[in-house]
Amino acid sequence: MKVLTASEASRRFSAVLDEVEEGETIVVTRGGRRVALLSPAPRANGAELAALARRWAGRLDEGFAGDVAGARAGVGLDEDPWATA
Repeated sequence: MKVLTASEASRRFSAVLDEVEEGETIVVTRGGRRVALLSPAPRANGAELAALARRWAGRLDEGFAGDVAGARAGVGLDEDPWATA
């Protein structure tokens, strides 16, 4: 894991992204404190999603969608966090 100051990361941001794309994880510091962690994004594609859907096909019961909706509502996930009162 590489450690760079914010100034260093800023000066060579394109090269930093190249390193991250190649698998490097980079810690960015400011004033000696960690402020960011740059790491490679997980790679997924439509084929993987389709394969997952095929594996789960027929395994979920009729009430699953209702259970998910109830759980989301119970923890406020369907509320708009940007809405103003």
